[in-house]
Amino acid sequence: MTNPLTTLPVPVVQAPMAGGPSTPALAVAVARAGGLGMLAAGYKTARAMADEIREVAGHTDRFGVNLFVPERDPSDPAALAAYARALAPAAAELGVPAPEPGEYVDDEYPAKLDHLTAHPVPLVSFTFGLPTAADVARLREAGSAVVLNATDEREVEAAARLHPDAIVVQGSEAGGHRATHGQAAEPQDVTTADLLSAARELTDIPLVAAGGVAGRGAAADLRARGAAAVQVGTLFLAAAEAGTKPAHRGALLSGEHEGTVVTRAFSGRPARALRNRFTERMAGEQVAGYPQVHYMTAPLRAASVDDAAGLNLWAGTGFAACRDTTAADVVELFRGL
Repeated sequence: MTNPLTTLPVPVVQAPMAGGPSTPALAVAVARAGGLGMLAAGYKTARAMADEIREVAGHTDRFGVNLFVPERDPSDPAALAAYARALAPAAAELGVPAPEPGEYVDDEYPAKLDHLTAHPVPLVSFTFGLPTAADVARLREAGSAVVLNATDEREVEAAARLHPDAIVVQGSEAGGHRATHGQAAEPQDVTTADLLSAARELTDIPLVAAGGVAGRGAAADLRARGAAAVQVGTLFLAAAEAGTKPAHRGALLSGEHEGTVVTRAFSGRPARALRNRFTERMAGEQVAGYPQVHYMTAPLRAASVDDAAGLNLWAGTGFAACRDTTAADVVELFRGL
């Protein structure tokens, strides 16, 4: 297979946004408009991932699949228990059972890798860490391009040693989870532009710039700094084809939110979201505890599905640029860069 990043009519990658927003319809629409559509395999079974791949592959070969690398830093059982106790009052208010720390799960990572090796897709990307050299080799031998993520210079160097086809360099402006290699790490406060410039000095591997790409001007600057493409997430959350929850979509479009905050409150990993009642309430209690915290807060988020005050409103710093639009219209913003 040809690396789809090298043949994009429009140098824009749709960020893989797990938990609902990244739908097959969104990936197909982005691809048809000239960008790279991405499926988010996180929080899905291997079978559900395979079903989505078949759906998208029936319409385009300009797409990729993103996997969660199993957590390398174990969660502290005592910290998880303390956070469960801190969540109990909010759970009671919502009428759901008091959270309990669950067992560690690997997101069916081995099964997903096996499927992607046996049924290759154009591109496979990874977040939350790095795959092994053997897994990179398996995927490339199967014909897939491999893309890795990095959030600081040390992670760029570690990713480059695996000789991927591209590295996504994700700055602090990015919405949703930071792609730090291990939950214990505190993400560096480095802008996408600065990280891209530093990464360009470290490697000649193609770089995709992610974080704060809220319009053509930001993308043009990143392209001038050496980005092969830009990755866009927040703007696509408001696209008609995205599976974004209505309350989340409404919050992005309302113009009523003053800003974002980086929080571990929802998942135990640092992620940027719109400030709301839940992020403020749990600000002093949050712990490093992925993926257990994600599953502890899932019932609370489900009970708050119509209430933006209790949802994980993932959003980058450029969220004010969100519009009620289509995926094709978002891609069009970046045509000709």
